[in-house]
Amino acid sequence: MLQRPLNRSSFGFRWQSILMPLQALDWQLLILTISLTTLGGLMIRSAELNAGLTDWWWHWVIGGIGLTIALLIARSRYEALLQLHWVIYAITNCSLVAVMLIGSAANGAQRWINIFGFNVQPSEFAKIGLIITLAAILHEKPASTLGGMFKVLGVAAVPWMFVFLEPNLGTSLVFGSITFGMLYWANANPGWLLLMASPVISAILFNVFFPAWFVWVAAIAFIGWRCLPWPLFGGIGALVVNVGSGFLGHLLWGLLKDYQKERLVLFLDPDKDPLGGGYHLIQSRIAIGSGQLWGRGINQGTQTQLHFIPEQHTDFIFSAIGEELGFAGCLCVLIVFWLICLRLVIIAQNAKDNFGSLLAIGLLSMIVFQTVVNIGMNIGVAPITGIPLPLLSYGRSALLANFIGIGLVESVANHRHRLKF
Repeated sequence: MLQRPLNRSSFGFRWQSILMPLQALDWQLLILTISLTTLGGLMIRSAELNAGLTDWWWHWVIGGIGLTIALLIARSRYEALLQLHWVIYAITNCSLVAVMLIGSAANGAQRWINIFGFNVQPSEFAKIGLIITLAAILHEKPASTLGGMFKVLGVAAVPWMFVFLEPNLGTSLVFGSITFGMLYWANANPGWLLLMASPVISAILFNVFFPAWFVWVAAIAFIGWRCLPWPLFGGIGALVVNVGSGFLGHLLWGLLKDYQKERLVLFLDPDKDPLGGGYHLIQSRIAIGSGQLWGRGINQGTQTQLHFIPEQHTDFIFSAIGEELGFAGCLCVLIVFWLICLRLVIIAQNAKDNFGSLLAIGLLSMIVFQTVVNIGMNIGVAPITGIPLPLLSYGRSALLANFIGIGLVESVANHRHRLKF
């Protein structure tokens, strides 16, 4: 029996059938994401070089797993999540409740669940769950009315409360940034968003800079009068709420743990406790400043190699970049983050529906807030909140959640021009 000749075109067809579902991916976004993850592994290795740890290796392993998951998600149709968003919301809240019941504690907070020997942090995946849920809700009804906006706030308040009670102040702030960013993109009145944030700002100003508090309260009362449906009641209500929030600031301060209070205050003057709560900030600024323009070189930073900064591979990874890659390296990292954000905005603008557009904006809000706060605390202009630097800081749950978010946005880009079968 004669053997059939090898049909070389069949191999091309097979490769084409594999790549066809991914042909419309935003490859720029994917390459930028992989680049930051690769750099993160290098800097984590440098921060742990003399400690005998293998977190850098795990960072790359989880990055590879995350990339595979992201590509699988990108092949799938993101619209299917519209039918599952309440299921995802329920799973999100149940996981956060499970942390409070059976989670393990560290540094005064209960945030992790041990699964087969791995510590999983559900609050990181809850960020993605919140983005999916809010995107589905705002897809059905935009936030152009007060009713629609309050529905979103009510949905977001439940997981936010669970995270705040862990306590995890940093992640609860990320939840707030995601919610505000998605509300703004869904046509919520900017004045309403400012009114929602005003009580927190009022409480801070009342206790930090009292003269500015009077100006703030007067401005918010004017905004309430101009933006709310009932001008007189809106203005008076905004005034009363902000005055009350100022006086309640002391009570709210008492709800925070001691280590959270130190993180919020010491960044203003870390020299008050140079060997305690201010130690991280002081050493981080020394490391970044010593890098100068071009840096000391990979594995050559004195602050990094001598481990002057505890847990540098997590929240303070940017200080290692500043010392060993210098101002030029820090600038390159900032440019890459800016390009990632630019791609997310472009995908949001070109999405074929509001759901896909809101998914991209939700991830954008998360990345922007975490990047600004993390770098801010590394250079001493923001309090230490425990927020990781996306894709660069070590954290298996955080890295995997970031790749899941990237996969969702890539699905939006991949299917923006396709019709349903």
